[in-house]
Amino acid sequence: MPGVTIGENTIIGANSVVTHDIPANVIAAGNPCRVLRPITAADKTGFVGQDFV
Repeated sequence: MPGVTIGENTIIGANSVVTHDIPANVIAAGNPCRVLRPITAADKTGFVGQDFV
């Protein structure tokens, strides 16, 4: 069986078992590893919505 590929800018959760290809720009985790959601701009900047005072 050929190896699997993990796309660029992808985050794989700790202790995940990757059994198939994972696309780019997603967060994936689990046993077996599966895509949970795409990586968003908020993930890259650390800002989520509007700050309230």
